[in-house]
Amino acid sequence: MSLRVGIVGLPNVGKSTLFNALLKKRVALSANYPFATVEPNVGVVAVPDERLEKLAELVQKEEKMESPPPVVPAIVEFVDIAGLVKGAHKGEGLGNQFLSHIREVDAIIHVLRDFEDQIVARAGSENPDADKLTVETELALADLETVEKLCTYQEKETRVSKDPLESQKLAILKQIKDELENGRGLGQYNIGDERLRSWFLHLPLLSIKPILYVYNVSEQDYKSQLYDRGSYKNEMVISARLEEELIDLSDQERIDYLKELGIEETGLERLIKKAYQLLGLTSFLTAGPKEVRAWTIKSGTRAPQAAGVIHTDFEKNFIRAQVIEYEKLIEAGSYAQAKSKGWIRTEGKDYVIQDGDVIEFLVSS
Repeated sequence: MSLRVGIVGLPNVGKSTLFNALLKKRVALSANYPFATVEPNVGVVAVPDERLEKLAELVQKEEKMESPPPVVPAIVEFVDIAGLVKGAHKGEGLGNQFLSHIREVDAIIHVLRDFEDQIVARAGSENPDADKLTVETELALADLETVEKLCTYQEKETRVSKDPLESQKLAILKQIKDELENGRGLGQYNIGDERLRSWFLHLPLLSIKPILYVYNVSEQDYKSQLYDRGSYKNEMVISARLEEELIDLSDQERIDYLKELGIEETGLERLIKKAYQLLGLTSFLTAGPKEVRAWTIKSGTRAPQAAGVIHTDFEKNFIRAQVIEYEKLIEAGSYAQAKSKGWIRTEGKDYVIQDGDVIEFLVSS
């Protein structure tokens, strides 16, 4: 599975600057006027994972290969969406395009301007709290219109269907409508029934999508604010301008520069990891002479469904999985040594995949 994340916010808050930094190249137009981005820019970014290179070296040594096998990281697809303005739910600015693009993503990165710059116009931005409220209000108002239409449809379904599930859906939609009308968000909405939960998560609603709030601060304020918001699951601080400047540096120069600032990793690396956490995603690894690869799955995924991420037939024909933790494999130094130590386990259909599991799936032909 791939992760698709939309970058949103008011005009001129640093969305396109952040997008350019993510892709390590100047793709999106960063301009000092509203709606510099009209059609969304889309870019694919590798998820940083130093385990892959070490696994590739282990495979190369064990297989006596001239060079390490290719490394294929997990990826995140980022979408730079046009700036939103008040009245977007009524089509103001580029509202209709903005809202339609958000509906297509799995999660939202909401960039909030937290810096002053006499050159870069605010274009509707006031302060982080006010800007957050503006965007959330527009999403909620758009959802309210959607829910009203869904209620009308569901009332018809409830009248003609004998399935009690349909009346439960209507009750949930009415409750959602009440929540939105009273200014309450839907992010923490909890539904116990698995069938209803699946239906709910597929509703075309904007405010149920996971949101990561990214406070875009000045380079001068970056280090001092870095750890203030970093402990929150759905908040972080970044200096988009600083990240964009790092594009022009080599990997070593980038590391040295961050060390001078007293920063351990780039904001982009933290952002991608946060996006993974926000969506409850994790990675398992496969390693062999052909490639070393990270695969993205939902936390809590069982072995057959994880095998199905590699190939749909693998889930259907799953027999068992040979599993070892990444750290144990590196400690052993090779698959052969790990096997001799009894560190490679055989797991069945009920095994829940853990982050960093190195797995070989056995399937029937």
